[in-house]
Amino acid sequence: MIRLTMLAILLLSSSPLLAVPPSDCWMLRKHGQEQQSQSCFQQLLRSNDAAVRAEGYWGLGEWDRSNEQFRIATQTLGSNAETKVRWGMLLHDRFNNKEAADLFREALAKDPSNADAYIGMALISAESFDGNAMSYVSKALAVDPKNVRAHELAANLALDNDERGQAAAEADKALALDNEALDAMAVHAAIEVIGERSPDSWLNQIRSINPHYGLAYSEIAHHLELHYRHEDAAAYYRKAVAAEPDLWSAHSSLGIALMRLGQQEEAQKELELSYNNGYRNAATVNSLRLLDSYRNYVTVRDGDTILKLKKTEAELMRPYLQSELHAIISTYNRKYAMTLPQPIQLEVYPDHEDFAVRTMGMPGLGALGVTFGEVIAIDSPSARRPGDFNWGATLWHEMSHAYVLTATRNHVPRWFTEGLAVHEEGERSSEWKNRATPDVLIAIRDKKLLPILQLDRGFVYPQYPSQVVVSYFQAGTICDFIKERWGESKLLEMVHSYAALHTTPEVIQGVLATTPQDFDKQYLSWLDTHYGAEASHFADWQQQMKTLTAAAQNKQWDIVVRQGPAVLALYPDYVGDGDAYEILADAHHALNDPRSEAVTLLSYEQAGGQNPATLKQLANLQEHQGDAAAAAGTLARINYIYPVNDPELHRKLGDLFYGQKHFDRAINEYTAALASNPVDKAGVQYLLARAYLAIGNRNEAEERVLAALEIAPGYLPAQKLLMELHPSSEK
Repeated sequence: MIRLTMLAILLLSSSPLLAVPPSDCWMLRKHGQEQQSQSCFQQLLRSNDAAVRAEGYWGLGEWDRSNEQFRIATQTLGSNAETKVRWGMLLHDRFNNKEAADLFREALAKDPSNADAYIGMALISAESFDGNAMSYVSKALAVDPKNVRAHELAANLALDNDERGQAAAEADKALALDNEALDAMAVHAAIEVIGERSPDSWLNQIRSINPHYGLAYSEIAHHLELHYRHEDAAAYYRKAVAAEPDLWSAHSSLGIALMRLGQQEEAQKELELSYNNGYRNAATVNSLRLLDSYRNYVTVRDGDTILKLKKTEAELMRPYLQSELHAIISTYNRKYAMTLPQPIQLEVYPDHEDFAVRTMGMPGLGALGVTFGEVIAIDSPSARRPGDFNWGATLWHEMSHAYVLTATRNHVPRWFTEGLAVHEEGERSSEWKNRATPDVLIAIRDKKLLPILQLDRGFVYPQYPSQVVVSYFQAGTICDFIKERWGESKLLEMVHSYAALHTTPEVIQGVLATTPQDFDKQYLSWLDTHYGAEASHFADWQQQMKTLTAAAQNKQWDIVVRQGPAVLALYPDYVGDGDAYEILADAHHALNDPRSEAVTLLSYEQAGGQNPATLKQLANLQEHQGDAAAAAGTLARINYIYPVNDPELHRKLGDLFYGQKHFDRAINEYTAALASNPVDKAGVQYLLARAYLAIGNRNEAEERVLAALEIAPGYLPAQKLLMELHPSSEK
């Protein structure tokens, strides 16, 4: 500190120009001496060295000029690797990770032992949660074991994975090398906050070095977000901007945090403040665009629910969503023995990019839905290809998060709340249960599943491309296993144990009376019983599927019918593109065997198949076989998959319900058909009138029949129904 003080005095004096190294200017800023650091950076601009001038402009916030000076500095053949690294760090700070990564790679080509280049690559990797960040940090530490920044980054990555002991150890290594390692102190403070302990001793140390170090609070907020504690995260982002009012990254993060909490007016102010001061990263820009698009949305309140829907879909989707939400709330109120403290807000996005913006910066989401306390965001079915997405299953999943996060006060590991949510999907419907995809079977076969104490890693920083999917499956089947082995009540006990701030080892020992190691052995044995055969025969299934597909392409239907059942037996869970069920059903159809076709398609449906066209074919077969109830049930399943842009689906389902005298359900479907902009609007209005009359609502029936006649005055069925509503008094 003596050197810093002397430097500050010299900089503010009228002494002749000193050759000040850029690191001294950055050190002044680290210590919160902003006026002195500004003078220092100003002096750097007088240097004959372009790389030094670049640092000066960078420190003064003139990023374009800094970028240009770095470009000049690296044009000479003798430019060193460190200059490229510093340029890369500037570009990383200014949201250009692609070119930053190129510079880090160029630096490593010049100097393979450049630890800072590896750190730059780690920072970029960590932002995208691609799973490579720790590998880069390890390389940095291999070439420079005393690199403070590498240890700080390792500590942050460990805490992202909820590995608190490792995070603390890495932070301590940084502090042993530099007792002013502020980010290491912030990691320790975050560990205390996450553990519901006071962080003041660490925050006081940070403030004693730099009372305006807002990044410490931002780092704590980041870790709180990854632990689902969104309200607490917003509070710490507020502390960040209070400590450092011009920390525009924190203003942006606060705005996004407030959006997640449904506080849009203040969110917009914070995001605009950030944007207007030059902080224009993708999250800031896209979030502002999303907020602007909300003028095209409608908000509907109904007791325990608040729906935010695109105006173009609101009339169609609202009844389905409200009905399902109330069913979920009723079920979970009983199951979790609690009620949510406030209405649940559900946002449904027809544009997947809007949903992506809403969830930006959150790892391991599966890209279907996300829960921020009592605010849930999901894709609309129209945002995806028909059959890719079951909004009903997603809603049961996300609502489980709302209850579990509330019950535990957000003190729950990612693997457990995700696993319990996946388990709840299967509890709602066997057709929605956790299924082993090919990626999962390969992971089981190749023994890539993680021990339960490390399972969070698979969600946050996956080590192979499909690990997030595998981790969802593993977490879900762990909860299935617990229910089967110990009973459903144990899952609720685990929720309460996490609420009491117990760790996963303590929860497993206290609730299940076993150790994590023994639990892993029991689970893997159970998993082998359920999926071992499919995993071990996966290569055989792949080969036989190729043969079956080729036979179908060549219209060798007898071969398909003969070999199809054996292929299905190898992997009955597979209902993805080109599955054996649909191939075999096509063969039965070609051979004019509708009964076998229906049996095969029913198995497809029960296995969780979601292709709307295939399910419609099954419904058609069921209806022709005289089973209208089964046909209605099959079409009703499509409402959970792809109810949009399909007026014929809703009209047909309405007809089936009407024929079974389920008039209320018929009214719902005819209303959905009308909201889907059918070609024959008069016909649908007439059907609605007929259904309303069937339940005795003559006023609504008359209103609908008049609407039909307004569209088509000569429509005879509507004319006859109007006469029925107003019979002649003449004898």
